[in-house]
Amino acid sequence: MFDKLEQLEARFRDVEAQLGDPEVASDGQRYTALAMQHAEIAEVVGAYRQWRQTGEDLEAAQEMVSESEGAEAELARAELDELRDRRQELEDRLKLLLVPTDPNDDKDVIVEIRAAAGGDEAGLFAGELRDMYLRYAQRQGWRTEVLSESSSGVGGVKEAILEIVGRGAYAHLKHESGVHRVQRVPATESQGRIHTSTASVAVLPAAEEVDVEVNAGDLRIDVFRSSGPGGQSVNTTDSAVRITHVPTGLVVSCQDEKSQHQNRDKAMRILRSRLLQAEQDRQAQQRADARSGQIGTGDRSEKIRTYNFPQTRVTDHRIGLTVHNLADLLGGELDDVVAALRQAERETRLSEIQDDGA
Repeated sequence: MFDKLEQLEARFRDVEAQLGDPEVASDGQRYTALAMQHAEIAEVVGAYRQWRQTGEDLEAAQEMVSESEGAEAELARAELDELRDRRQELEDRLKLLLVPTDPNDDKDVIVEIRAAAGGDEAGLFAGELRDMYLRYAQRQGWRTEVLSESSSGVGGVKEAILEIVGRGAYAHLKHESGVHRVQRVPATESQGRIHTSTASVAVLPAAEEVDVEVNAGDLRIDVFRSSGPGGQSVNTTDSAVRITHVPTGLVVSCQDEKSQHQNRDKAMRILRSRLLQAEQDRQAQQRADARSGQIGTGDRSEKIRTYNFPQTRVTDHRIGLTVHNLADLLGGELDDVVAALRQAERETRLSEIQDDGA
């Protein structure tokens, strides 16, 4: 591990030197690439330098203990114990930081949100989840686009498909996949009873053409008239597109744009992402089947989170995390929850690596 850390620190110093070179600074593309490398390894190099400094502090503290007497020696021993604990914490953190990352982590994402059980209330909740992810993306400085959306009759949504473009979008949002549950008193409830409704979320890594090869012969493409609000020009031509991937039976429809070409382009982006996810799920299942003592399935059908309005409480059931800032979270302040889920993922990956090496 420490050989790798030495190599990363040497690379970090080299990248810093290049970033300070005026010739590199004048080359926008090269500078951006180096800045990304710098950001990727800055955290682990910083932790390594702290670990190394703590080692030097430990040596000094040990000398102080051997040279001191009485109360001064007691203080020195207390400091020595603190430094040992700190060094162990840093070593544990370094192990986590060096765990191989998900190869999809830097990808953009397609987020699919669908109302599930609960009728109109489920549609309203699905709309709130859509807004939560759009606000979170805005806070991160990412670009968003609603690729497709169908409304429910009370101001909610039956389905919304978003594209979120930004560095690390998949790493931050992939743990949102699953069934989200809301508990609250609907506005239409006259007796004040709490109802439970659900919405499903699927987060897919956005797939480029190089990620998924789609043969034109495998596609059936139908065009039809959009069924949007009456009187709109979007309804006067056959601009809506439905693409069926015949080998898998996957069907994607888009009708939000006036142009058939734009709808087809959006539908293909969604289809490629779904095909990529299906293949990755198949490979993940093969790995899971090969592992003995697998804990948890990670299946998207599992209820992952509950939003309890009467108690202003949000609980993520996978990691046992409970927060009491429901309004802020729905307003896009997901940072604490995202950080806890990413930490849990790193710990799980480290445990798997250790189990495989045992």
